Amino acid sequence: MEMRGILVTIAIGLVAGWLASLVVGGGGLVRYVVTGLIGAFVGSYLFRALGISLGIANPLLSQIVTATIGAIVVVLVARVIA
Repeated sequence: MEMRGILVTIAIGLVAGWLASLVVGGGGLVRYVVTGLIGAFVGSYLFRALGISLGIANPLLSQIVTATIGAIVVVLVARVIA
């Protein structure tokens, strides 16, 4: 992956983590990025496994929404486990 792709991925993770923190609480730049990046994988897996399509034409927005939903799931599961 080239540098631009890595930076876009980190930016998507940051935005998704921040949006997830608005819904479920939490804070901190590192936590936003980590939660958003893990959430991107979880959200993508869940949507693919459940056959869900968001129907959002803009691919960047679709990735942000998917990562945000995944990040919310990750945070809620982590709270249940802890």
